[in-house]
Amino acid sequence: MSQLVICQPTVSPVTQSSEGSWARGRYDCCSDCPMCCVGICCPMILSCYVARKYGEHCCLGMVPGGMTALRTHMRLSYGIPGTVLRDALSMCLCGWCEICRMAREVHTRSRS
Repeated sequence: MSQLVICQPTVSPVTQSSEGSWARGRYDCCSDCPMCCVGICCPMILSCYVARKYGEHCCLGMVPGGMTALRTHMRLSYGIPGTVLRDALSMCLCGWCEICRMAREVHTRSRS
């Protein structure tokens, strides 16, 4: 005897936290001056640190577009609203500030 399927199976969405916003602002450099100094003087080193701390390969910070992809993934996994276009513009127009912000974010959330 065959069974009749009444409802279609669904795919569960990506798990997101209920945080909803970045822990710190883009220009909140005074909250962690040493990290921001590294970000301004050696952004590649901070990019590699952020990628590694977030659980990705450290070379992601050196790949063109890698930090934009990481920012998008970070934003989606933390439940922060936004778009890929906004991620790309943020990284293009204010990359140093965004890398520092991402470093502060991953540092703050990894401690909790």
